[in-house]
Amino acid sequence: MEIRQAIIENAKILKENNITDSYNIARILMAYTINKPKEYLVINDKEILEDEILHIYNDNIEKIKKGYPLQYITNNQEFMKLNFYVDDNVLIPQPDTEILVEEVIKICKTKYKDKKIKILELCTGSGAIAISIKKYIENIQILATDISSNALEVAKKNAGLNNVEIKFIESNMFEQINGKYDIIVSNPPYIETETLKTLSKDVQCEPSLALDGGIDGLSFYREISKNSYKYLKNHGYLALEIGYNQKNSVIDILEKENKYKDIKCIKDLENNDRVIISRPI
Repeated sequence: MEIRQAIIENAKILKENNITDSYNIARILMAYTINKPKEYLVINDKEILEDEILHIYNDNIEKIKKGYPLQYITNNQEFMKLNFYVDDNVLIPQPDTEILVEEVIKICKTKYKDKKIKILELCTGSGAIAISIKKYIENIQILATDISSNALEVAKKNAGLNNVEIKFIESNMFEQINGKYDIIVSNPPYIETETLKTLSKDVQCEPSLALDGGIDGLSFYREISKNSYKYLKNHGYLALEIGYNQKNSVIDILEKENKYKDIKCIKDLENNDRVIISRPI
């Protein structure tokens, strides 16, 4: 079967199974299967595929049909114009989280300028947040933590792939943390436990440990609010990603601690509430 024919037929199969962006997914999978750039597919669309290659390609299409994320098959996700290795030990970095990274970068550039900056990231997962910040801001020292040793292995791999130096440690939130930081940043688990069961198949393939925010989705925000001010320097910043409907709840949690000021919310490109910034009193 020709490359072009295989892509068209399988894109149709994906579309019939309600997979959005089916043609593009079929092309990405083909390029990955034959280990060629997507441009190769255009010039060589009449190339005949070997039976073994076609079998592997069809197997990958079946995985997509069953809801397995494309990124876990290709082990790649672009984030902040960088490439990250991902597998089922970590969440797949999403464009919404770029808003959080951009806000932290903005704080680094406007509030600290040429000063040395110490940053703590909680729940690092793939390391995408910490690595992206480090890639775009040179004068920083980052400690990134996660409770999952498997996730940390992925994060370390990504630091190497993107040629940045970050210290990673295994820690259940603040348990292994010492010292003071200029910025604490986190995209913690924030989905309600019961809601996990209603998520799309591809999201359900992602690690529940990195999604489950407790009964009301706010467990980690309470923990972070209760402790962050102890680890922030004077005039420091706390930057958190939130779910689209959690603005008021997270602000309320921060206010009740009576340890934070200058609380503000930043929206994402879809005009959803996405990032909460605050400072210790």
